[in-house]
Amino acid sequence: MDELQTALKKVLANTFVMYFKTHTYHWNVEGMFFPQLHEFFGNLYEELYNAVDPIAEHLRAMDSYTPVSLAELTGLSTVMETLTGVPDAKSMVNNLIVDNNTVIISLMQAYQEADKASELGLANFLQDRIDMHQKHGWMLKATAK
Repeated sequence: MDELQTALKKVLANTFVMYFKTHTYHWNVEGMFFPQLHEFFGNLYEELYNAVDPIAEHLRAMDSYTPVSLAELTGLSTVMETLTGVPDAKSMVNNLIVDNNTVIISLMQAYQEADKASELGLANFLQDRIDMHQKHGWMLKATAK
């Protein structure tokens, strides 16, 4: 069960960091396609934000605590933060493609652990999150062309 809790904490951290990054891109995007990207990033960050609480609640249902600081959260994340400057719009989209793939990898690892532990409800939830991130990936890739 420890492996599952660790994997789910990574999913939580990756989702939260991607949410935060997407939200900052929503605030800071500029350029000719500002209206479209502002709306697209807004829809994406809202979907990610709405996933954070259910992920955390699954952890609590397993008697595991969630990270209690941003430092702990970012320490668990494999999604890289934007540390300096505001990227241009194309880089924002490309960064989110990489981040989305990173989230999918962590979701798949957590799914495998949930399946091994016969946590069927959690496995189903994780499958739904994988499906949603595959849709995000399609939309991000289509936007990057």
